[in-house]
Amino acid sequence: MHDVSVQRLLTHQFRALNEAECAPDIYSWLVDETSMTARLAAYCQKLEVSIVKEGFFSEHSLTTEEHGLVVGHAKDARFWLREVQLVADGEPWLAGRTVIPESSLQGPEASLMALGTRPLGHYLFQSSSLCRDFLTPGIMSGLWARRSLLRLAGKPLLLTEIFLPASPLYPPLAKGSLPCTLQPLQK
Repeated sequence: MHDVSVQRLLTHQFRALNEAECAPDIYSWLVDETSMTARLAAYCQKLEVSIVKEGFFSEHSLTTEEHGLVVGHAKDARFWLREVQLVADGEPWLAGRTVIPESSLQGPEASLMALGTRPLGHYLFQSSSLCRDFLTPGIMSGLWARRSLLRLAGKPLLLTEIFLPASPLYPPLAKGSLPCTLQPLQK
């Protein structure tokens, strides 16, 4: 997936969904509180981070939803914005967007600005100070997604992840596996 289209994907509106709106196996991916990087790595030989965009941006670069979620927790004028793709064996599987208020990047958390091609999950799940305010499953741009407000040492960061069609979340050629074709579940 081209970097420009990833940027477009990551700024589309996030629609939260509940458990009844998708199959249980898909829902389990969307609400998994362990490292998604580790889960995806189990399905491939090589998982790499491709950086799409990274750097400081003003709050005007945030979507309205992000602004409401992050600015309520930090009154910063600048935010570290990191957009990446997780690429498995050469195939893009996940698009991620992390928004971190500048005030969250003090002390050890300053190393978040120097992750480079290291997955965010590797950093987060090694921290003893990680906690999650919420994890919301949803849909963005017709694809399964999830959004989390995380805290490191009490400092907020917002993570949005979109599962791309080649990822193992989507059953191969399974009818109705894409959220844009949501079907009522048979019970």
